[in-house]
Amino acid sequence: MAAVCILFTAALTGCSTPPKSESLTMNGMYFDTVVQIEAWGASQEIMDHCRQMCEEYEQILSATIDTSEISEINHAKGQPVTVSDETAELIVKGIEYGDLSGGLFDITIEPASSLWNFTDNPEGELPDEDALAEAVSHIDYRCIQVEGNTVTLTDPEAQIDLGGIAKGYIADRLKEYLESQGIEHALIDLGGNMLTLGGRYDGSDFRIGLQEPFADTGTVIAAVTVNDQSVVTSGDYERYFEKDGVIYHHILDPDTGYPIQNDLDQVTIISDESVDGDALSTTCFALGLEDGLELIQSLDGIEAVFVTKDGEIHTSSDEIELELME
Repeated sequence: MAAVCILFTAALTGCSTPPKSESLTMNGMYFDTVVQIEAWGASQEIMDHCRQMCEEYEQILSATIDTSEISEINHAKGQPVTVSDETAELIVKGIEYGDLSGGLFDITIEPASSLWNFTDNPEGELPDEDALAEAVSHIDYRCIQVEGNTVTLTDPEAQIDLGGIAKGYIADRLKEYLESQGIEHALIDLGGNMLTLGGRYDGSDFRIGLQEPFADTGTVIAAVTVNDQSVVTSGDYERYFEKDGVIYHHILDPDTGYPIQNDLDQVTIISDESVDGDALSTTCFALGLEDGLELIQSLDGIEAVFVTKDGEIHTSSDEIELELME
C-alpha cells in the first residue's frame, strides 16, 4: 500500500546516540516493500531492535516464506497448527474484518491472489478461468478456526494471506516498542503504511502526502496533517497491468477472484491504529464510494479520504485536515 509519503522531512543525523532533538533511521526491505523508521532521541540499539522485529515478523507472517507459521497453516491440509501469540492475534483480527466487511475483506484470498502476476507481466496474461473459479471455491474466512494458539482450516485447500493487514499490525507493534523505550516522536513507514508516534520534535504535526493515482511516484494530490495517528492508502494504481483497455489491479473480489471494478481509484484511512487503517483501506475500496463512506461514518475515531476515477476528492467528515495540491 505504498501510496503515501512524508512531506518536509527534517535532515537526518548519523549519531549513534543522538540527543532528543535529532533522529536516527532504520531502512530495510521486508514484507516485499521498503521499510523506514525515523525516531527522534533513539539509540542505535533501539533502531537495531526495530530491524530485528521486522525480520522476526516477516519470518512468521509471510505466506511466501516456506518456514513461516502462515505457510505451515497453508500446507497443513486442514490439520491443526500451533502458532505464536502474534500470529493467532492477527488472524483473529482478520476474521473480525471479514465479518465487518461482509466478506469483502477475506484473509483466505491466497488461492486466487497466487494466480495473478502484477509485478512482471508485460503481456498482461490473465489467470486461467477454470483455475480461478476453483480457487474462489476455497475462499471463505469462516473456515478458519482459532482456539488459543491453535489454528485450523476446515477447508484443507484454503490458504491464508495476511498481506492486507499484516503491515498495519507490525507498524503498531513497532510503535508500542518505541513508546516502551521512552521515544516520543517517530515516523514508521512500512511501504506506505505510515504511522506516527506523536508529532515532529519541533512541535509541528506530520504532513503526509497522498499519491496522485497513476501519476509519477511522488506526485502528491493532497496532504493530510496528523499527530499520533496512522495513514494507510489502497488504490488500483499500486500494483496493476493493463490489457485491452482494462486495468487489472491487486485488490481482488473474493467472490470472483477478479480485481474489483468500481468508481474508486484510491482510499486513505486515518486511524489511531494502523492495523485498522490497513484492513479498512482495502475494505472501503471494495465497497465503493457510497458504501465505503457509510461504513467509515459508522465507526468511531476513523476518517477517510476517497478519490474517484474522475479525480474528485471526497472526505468522511470536515474533521480531516486536508490540503489540496495545485
